[in-house]
Amino acid sequence: MKLDNAFMEFDVIGIDPSLINAFRRILISEVPTMAIEKVYISSNTSPLQDEILAHRLGLVPLKANARLFQRRLEGDSEGTDRDTLHFQLKIKCIKNVHVRYGHYRPEDLYINYEVFSSNIRWIPIGEQKNLYKESDIGPVYDDIMVAKLRPGLEIDVRMEAVKGIGRDHAKFSPVGTASYRLHPYINLLKDIEGEQADLLQSCFSPGVIGITHTDKAYVINARDDSCSRNIYLHEELNDKVVIGKLKDHYICK
Repeated sequence: MKLDNAFMEFDVIGIDPSLINAFRRILISEVPTMAIEKVYISSNTSPLQDEILAHRLGLVPLKANARLFQRRLEGDSEGTDRDTLHFQLKIKCIKNVHVRYGHYRPEDLYINYEVFSSNIRWIPIGEQKNLYKESDIGPVYDDIMVAKLRPGLEIDVRMEAVKGIGRDHAKFSPVGTASYRLHPYINLLKDIEGEQADLLQSCFSPGVIGITHTDKAYVINARDDSCSRNIYLHEELNDKVVIGKLKDHYICK
């Protein structure tokens, strides 16, 4: 199993394909998250139309534990500190008066010419300041591009994030992609040595086939095989290697 802040990989063994696909669909559409639902625009002189700007902001993934929040009641237009997060994006592009002669790059000529998700600020309401740390709330990534500005252009918007699931809207989906594949297997029926060992190694992805100090090929890690089937291009290897997939072993990521 592999797990970090942005990626997870795990194995499931001994179940029917319909069940593993059900797990995949649950990950996509049934796991609740927080996402920006409403955008109140005070000023938007950027090249983006109001609707496009609101759409882009809604797709910014938020770092907030949805289990700590309730779903907003239908028809509730205000929200509370238990079901709503408030954010603000207020930024204006100006000329850099300290730029030296000969500089022509926008990042040198202008200040705030690029608007990133890091410019989105969390505005605590009610008891939220006591319940959550500032590091626990906000965009998951700070480098998501929202818009580009030129001197005099500005964006001033207020946003409300609520709890939802991917079945309601794709912006609530907690995963970018969720997929699975069958675990590959590679069996060497005969000893493969010398030049044929090098040839066999070149037929697979890096890290799949290794070569001993005696120039003999062996399988290191079959799960990294990309199933290219390049060995079938070489007749001298066809009767020495069997490749396939385990029918009840799934690699999910």
